[in-house]
Amino acid sequence: MIKIENLNAGYRELHILFDINAEMPKNKITTIVGPNGSGKSTLLKAIYGLATIYSGSVKLDGKDITHVPPHDKARLGLAYLPQIENVFVNLTVMENLKIAGYILEKNELEERIKMALDFFPELKYYTNRKAGTLSGGERQFLAIAMALVKNAKVIMLDEPTAQLSPKLAETVFQKIVELRDELGLTVVLVEQNAKRALEISDKAYMLISGRVVFEGSARDLLEHEKFERYCMGLT
Repeated sequence: MIKIENLNAGYRELHILFDINAEMPKNKITTIVGPNGSGKSTLLKAIYGLATIYSGSVKLDGKDITHVPPHDKARLGLAYLPQIENVFVNLTVMENLKIAGYILEKNELEERIKMALDFFPELKYYTNRKAGTLSGGERQFLAIAMALVKNAKVIMLDEPTAQLSPKLAETVFQKIVELRDELGLTVVLVEQNAKRALEISDKAYMLISGRVVFEGSARDLLEHEKFERYCMGLT
């Protein structure tokens, strides 16, 4: 679904990613792990168009989107959910969902909002509450629900369980699995809880200092003898 070739990227003069080659398969969960500062979040931002791309290419379902603006990538079915500021905190849950589908016709918008709320029934009770009053986990649910309203085909999640309790984090992981298994979506996940993320994933990449040091199945990375050392940034 996503194919990255020889990608070099960063922020203006700050070069962070070096010669990245990666593929995120359709209808699968691909997790990107690595120590802090390894370039995981920058990779998601480069895919979405929020980082500077010096060279290389990014393709979405065969279409070159390397230099396509983020708002147009969203229309093509690509959603990026940053760790923070992924909902409009001063608007209600329902207003957030309606904004997510602002380009849709009324009937289609209503259908997609119903589908999103059926997927996250917890939010049905809070439709008139401001998003800023929701818990961290509920905000993550709302952010993903907004992506569903937009009819996203690929959802990229950056640290979705950060600062959540273990119980809420596990609920988020379960929902990510359902995105793949029930809705047939492609998920790209950057997650601090590397072990749990890999346990629910199909494919994995390990980044260290902006370079890919491992590509393979999530299970193979979990069972790699140097997994713990890799996660700590040691080789």
